[in-house]
Amino acid sequence: MNYPLYIFLIFGLSASSVFAVNTSTVDRLLQNYRQQGAHDFDGKAGEKLWHQSFKNPKTGKLHNCTSCHSKNLRKPGKHVRTGKHIDPLAPSVNAERLTDIRKVKKWLLRNCKWTLGRKCTAQEKGNILRYLQSQ
Repeated sequence: MNYPLYIFLIFGLSASSVFAVNTSTVDRLLQNYRQQGAHDFDGKAGEKLWHQSFKNPKTGKLHNCTSCHSKNLRKPGKHVRTGKHIDPLAPSVNAERLTDIRKVKKWLLRNCKWTLGRKCTAQEKGNILRYLQSQ
């Protein structure tokens, strides 16, 4: 048996399985957002929102997603208030990202409230997911 080919096949199938789960998870969430009235999700709009600064009504400070996740989503981030380490958000380097619907919903809710000072709309969440999925 050709072991390098065998190992490549195992890892290749594993990576494609993770991608399939990632795609399925995002697709399910996007379908849910469409049912809420959102449409035509745009990664460029998600990227713009990702870098946009918002004044937090509670703290008065400007926040944006890069404050904690850094400008390069393939690298780790750090929470600006707590200093907690944040693993890379890009699914291309972190196979765990965008695979668990409950986690994605939880973090979108929490981070939108902290960063924008409000919940994100279904359209905004879909655009952000499209942007993250491209990373």
